[in-house]
Amino acid sequence: MQEAIKEAKKGLAEGGIPIGAVLVRDGKIIGQGRNKRVQEGDPVAHAEIECLRNAGRVGSYKDVVLYSTLMPCHLCAGAAVEFKIRKVVAAESENFKGARKFMEENGIEVVDLDLEEAKEVMANFIKNNQKLWLEDIGEL
Repeated sequence: MQEAIKEAKKGLAEGGIPIGAVLVRDGKIIGQGRNKRVQEGDPVAHAEIECLRNAGRVGSYKDVVLYSTLMPCHLCAGAAVEFKIRKVVAAESENFKGARKFMEENGIEVVDLDLEEAKEVMANFIKNNQKLWLEDIGEL
């Protein structure tokens, strides 16, 4: 999760939304990414999607774990369901509830670590960038 947090902080430093993700197989990171919606002007450049893109074609995803600094939204949860990822670990869901129920209903084990560091980074971003955050979650 620390690598996902590093990705989130890189995104924040670039002027983006501080959400990071890593994909892990057998204890090794095979993909990582950060939300690049702002940096690339791409509405679907969510951290989890970028992570999957950066991992490339990995064959089966059944033995990977997707780590994200924020509970995945329905777009990213849909990707996890589509690729049959069996476990998603989120650093927090206090700032955004995400699509936990959807993932669980589709057989994904979801773990919420409730990490203070992740909650603080996201809460500060939301406080200082309300309009951008509302755009990101489709509530603008």
